[in-house]
Amino acid sequence: MRVLVIEDEARLARLVADALIRAGFASDTCGRLTDASALVAAGNFDALVVDRVLPDGDALHLVARLRQEGRDLPILMLTARDTVEDRVAGLEAGADDYLIKPFAMAELVARVRALVRRPGSVFGRVETVGKLAFDFATRTASIDGHPLPLPRHELAVLEQLVLAAGRVVTKEALIDKVYGLEEPESNAIPVHIHHLRRRLEDAGSGVRIHTFRGLGYMLAPAETTA
Repeated sequence: MRVLVIEDEARLARLVADALIRAGFASDTCGRLTDASALVAAGNFDALVVDRVLPDGDALHLVARLRQEGRDLPILMLTARDTVEDRVAGLEAGADDYLIKPFAMAELVARVRALVRRPGSVFGRVETVGKLAFDFATRTASIDGHPLPLPRHELAVLEQLVLAAGRVVTKEALIDKVYGLEEPESNAIPVHIHHLRRRLEDAGSGVRIHTFRGLGYMLAPAETTA
C-alpha cells in the first residue's frame, strides 16, 4: 500500500513517512498543494495524510476537489486547529478522519490502518490463493493458518500479487507500489520475486509466481500453468 504525506514541515513529513514505512507502507512526501495535485493525478496512492494548512493554500480545497472527481481513497487530515467547526469543515469537505497536532506516530499509523480497512475497501478483507492467505487489514501472510514471516519489501510485493491474483502485474507497477518515489536497484523486484518463490515453495503454499518475460509476474495456484 502506498501513502502520500502532504506536509510542509519537512522534519514532520519525514517522521510521518518513516513511521508509515516501518509499518509496511510505501510512503512519499510533498509540501505544497500544487505538488500534491500533480502527484495524486500521476501516482497510484491508496491513502493520503494531509496537513490542512499549506504554504499555497487550504488543503480542504484539494480534498473537496478529489471527492468531486469521484476519488474515494482514504484521507486523514492533520491540523493544529482543534475547534469543532474546523473538524466539521474537514469532514464535510471529504476527509475521512481528523488528527490534531501534536500526535503520537503510533496513533497516526493506527488511524491510517483503520481507514484502509474500512467497509468496501479491498484492504479490509482476507484473500486466499492455494493454501496462502493474505490479511490486508493486518498485512500478514499465512499458510494453512501458520504465519509466514516476510521482510518488508517482499511482503509488499506479495500483497500486490495477491491483489491481482490470476493477472499479470508489471515490474513497473510493483516498483511504484513497493518503493513509491524511491529509486531501487534495477534488479530489486526480480530479487524479491526469487526469494518469495523460494519461501512460498518451502512453506508448501500451493501457489506459484509465474514470470511473463517483457510483461511481469502473476500469482496463481500451483496447478495453474503459465
